[in-house]
Amino acid sequence: MMSSFSPPKPKTRLRGVVFDMDGTLTVPVIDFPAMYRAVLGEDEYKRVKAENPTGIDILHHIESWSPDLQRHAYQTIADFERQGLDRLQIMPGTAQLCGFLDSKKIRRGLITRNIKEAVDLFHNRFGITFSPALSREFRPYKPDPGPLLHICSTWEVQPNEVMMVGDSLKDDVACGKRAGAFTCLLDETGRYSADDFTKSNLQPDFRVSSLTEVLSILEANFDLIP
Repeated sequence: MMSSFSPPKPKTRLRGVVFDMDGTLTVPVIDFPAMYRAVLGEDEYKRVKAENPTGIDILHHIESWSPDLQRHAYQTIADFERQGLDRLQIMPGTAQLCGFLDSKKIRRGLITRNIKEAVDLFHNRFGITFSPALSREFRPYKPDPGPLLHICSTWEVQPNEVMMVGDSLKDDVACGKRAGAFTCLLDETGRYSADDFTKSNLQPDFRVSSLTEVLSILEANFDLIP
């Protein structure tokens, strides 16, 4: 009796990978709780933190403030970010992963809520370029899918041919999901639990603890065809 044979399921085509920057391509150096306290004040920080267990969206929070208060808040945020620039380090595995993508001619883009100055410094210091590279000067910013859809349009690819990689469930995974892209959560320290995914109603397609693992996921699950 002949045994039945089912052919392997064809892999999904992937034509581009879009990365977050802070905490994904670079080692996290910004003290976000200290930044939030400086912008909001201690009491307001505690209140907002209690209302947002998955993380504070400081840029969204200050959008409703008066122009003067907004200006002061943006200045405080920029001061913290510039301090971070002095200590900017590339995340282990970044160069290897980008080299792999280059070898397959797979596009790579970047979306960050940091300032353009930080993106420029990253490009110049580490010699690895992402294009398009959208900083927070591009509106709307993550978790809105707008930046990712803009990159897909620029590349002339469909969102379901792209993967979004980042370390934030509420920003990166949300942005990718809303755009219709594949999502990969970089969780180096295991800070996200199944409860976080349930509460936020955000389940990444993949979860890794290092960028090296992203390379393995791409090889195992996708046809990398530019």
